[in-house]
Amino acid sequence: MSAKFLEGFGNKLAEQWIANLFAPAFVFWISGILAYIYRYGWQSIAQWFPDAKFEPLQVGILAIVLIIVLISAFVVQRFDTEVLRGLEGYWYPGIRDLGRPILDRMTQSQIKRRKNLLNRWKKLHEKYKQHQLSALDRAEYVRLDRAFRQFPNLDDDFMPTRLGNILRAAERRPYDRYGLDAIICWSRLWLLMPDSARKELQDARTELNNGVRIWSWSILFLVWTIWTWWAIPCAIASAFFAYCWILDSATVYGDLIESVFDLYRVSLYQSLRFPLPNNPAEEKEIGLKVTEYLFRGLQKDFIQFTTPPNGEKK
Repeated sequence: MSAKFLEGFGNKLAEQWIANLFAPAFVFWISGILAYIYRYGWQSIAQWFPDAKFEPLQVGILAIVLIIVLISAFVVQRFDTEVLRGLEGYWYPGIRDLGRPILDRMTQSQIKRRKNLLNRWKKLHEKYKQHQLSALDRAEYVRLDRAFRQFPNLDDDFMPTRLGNILRAAERRPYDRYGLDAIICWSRLWLLMPDSARKELQDARTELNNGVRIWSWSILFLVWTIWTWWAIPCAIASAFFAYCWILDSATVYGDLIESVFDLYRVSLYQSLRFPLPNNPAEEKEIGLKVTEYLFRGLQKDFIQFTTPPNGEKK
């Protein structure tokens, strides 16, 4: 290909190319080409670029490849939320029904894991009260404290996966502490947060989505096993790395969600004209009323809405 084409191509797409060169979509397709070359040899690719006189054909091929990469990246990105929910343990109807025994066993395994951690924590806590913890015991005591934050308090709230429990625990803590349902209150609280808090949350969610996207591409990478065996270990290693990334990002994201309720819930009370609580017990009572109000409105309005004109209950 001519130097003029390369220069024009570079001038127009240099910034986008640098930004996306190491993106999962590019790595996926480049690896696919390498797998194809591994199976059929370099000549199977080189035949498309015999000499400069076929430059329009070469440009067309490169344009098609670039379009495929960009479209595939967009399509995979659109499924970030669905993949994340699947990794949490929210399976779709039909699949969920078929996999119910597996999900139940996974959930019970998570509950059992928390109980084992709790038993170990109790033993260390007794040593802590007696000032008998060694350096290794203190490190384990701190680790167990952090581990408990990744589980809901109630067995009924447990999810089948570790990721699901990390995010479920973050959703439940505002309710357990303040009576505020995170899902119901979140959209209102988001509008009251300062820009700096929103940016921190957006950055944390972006990190979480990036990990999910890499995990998705890692699973898709298995398709190259049709041409080479090394796609399997590469896909497994990449998926494992991505899942560890997801767990770390989810922990940070969950901590930020909890922090938002800790710091800005008063703004929610004030904006809704609810009285400010005087103590923790009163705060949870008010928080429950706020949740009920945001979910159903005033009680009398809810009763009127759910009661037919003839006064009979539905």
